[in-house]
Amino acid sequence: AEDFASRTGIHFRVEPIANMVACYVDQLHLTGLAEENIQARCRGMVLMALSNSFGHLVLATGNKSELAVGYSTIYGDAVGGFAPIKDVPKSLVWDLARWRNKSAADRGDIPPIPESSIDKPPSAELRPGQLDTDSLPDYDELDAIVFRYVDHDQGFADIVAAGFDAALVADILRKVDASEYKRRQYPIGTKVTSRAFGRDRRMPITNGWRDHATVDEV
Repeated sequence: AEDFASRTGIHFRVEPIANMVACYVDQLHLTGLAEENIQARCRGMVLMALSNSFGHLVLATGNKSELAVGYSTIYGDAVGGFAPIKDVPKSLVWDLARWRNKSAADRGDIPPIPESSIDKPPSAELRPGQLDTDSLPDYDELDAIVFRYVDHDQGFADIVAAGFDAALVADILRKVDASEYKRRQYPIGTKVTSRAFGRDRRMPITNGWRDHATVDEV
């Protein structure tokens, strides 16, 4: 983040959150996922406090892939007034980042995005050694399944028939269906794909119907 700010010339400041996190963790005896998510929520509180103080607009950082499967923390990284890449799949985010850097280099400018942030394995960084692939497939495969399910209304059988693993498809579709309540509370953002969550895809939050098997049944 400091490298990015330095390359682009934007103002930044460092605000440690370790003591804030420790206060919640110690008082509430938090462990596991609750302890991990309190880190994201402390960051969210800091950002919103600075927004209140200085009038800045907080940008939510989630992309379409993460929103699809609920890979975000409500009141944590989901805070903000605008979400610029909420309809951009993760694999396309990487493509855009590489394009942006190449465009700058071709003009003789400093590439604005640190290469390490593009090349490193994606991680929420809420525990040591954590990787997105601990609970998700590679984003190219995830995006392909989400594209078929969300953008083209293909069901479980159609996606499996296209060559995807049945257990994986069942797990991803379950995550997409179960994460509608998170997406309803996410900030507004730009529409990029053929079908964005929200206006283009209206699904009930509480709905027990499924057209696919559970992971155990598969």
